[in-house]
Amino acid sequence: MKKTLLAVLIAASFAPAVAMAEQGDWVVRLRAAHISPDEDSNLRADAPGATLTGELTVDSNTIPELDISYYVTKNIALELILATGSKHDVNLTKRAINGVPTPSLDANLGEVNLLPPTLTVQWHFNPDQMIDPYVGIGVNYTRFLDKNLSHPVGGDIDVDRNSWGPALQAGVDINLKDGWQINADVKKLWIDTDVHFSHGNGLFPKQKIDSLDIDPWVFAVGFGKKF
Repeated sequence: MKKTLLAVLIAASFAPAVAMAEQGDWVVRLRAAHISPDEDSNLRADAPGATLTGELTVDSNTIPELDISYYVTKNIALELILATGSKHDVNLTKRAINGVPTPSLDANLGEVNLLPPTLTVQWHFNPDQMIDPYVGIGVNYTRFLDKNLSHPVGGDIDVDRNSWGPALQAGVDINLKDGWQINADVKKLWIDTDVHFSHGNGLFPKQKIDSLDIDPWVFAVGFGKKF
């Protein structure tokens, strides 16, 4: 009985104070975002008498994320995600020469810094309720910063193309008192770039060796304030 009464009192303390989303509202959120690449790589480099193959892998990272939403209507919001630069280690794995595995050539190539602003259009199902799930669709632009990589045995690897791609999103806002809210969100981004390799001794002239699809999942949780 006491537990039931406590639950009712807690619910009642929130319910009258939950502010409904209205056209023209702004929401600013600060979240922790975990970026988990779902990469697809088929590396190939040709040299006189040899073909080198392998895969590039991109490590995960967790970064702070700031986003701003504007409610066009009660149910439709525009969200601009302004993540800070996300640094990821890039590794060369499953290396082979003429089809013969050469694991001794597997190596860490360095790191790339991604700047991935994303704009989505969201549909909020219950904007006037405490629990407000939503879905979204939009576009991602990823700028590659600090993108020069190298192999320990020699040669320069360059990620040389920024990326445009679609973005999908689903999440939930938990509306609290005075316009505050807790937020959880998951996004799928499609990010791809070209990778080139060159060697100073001319054995490997500069050539495209991979079209790297990073395509990360982004899991985020944080809090926001409605204005």
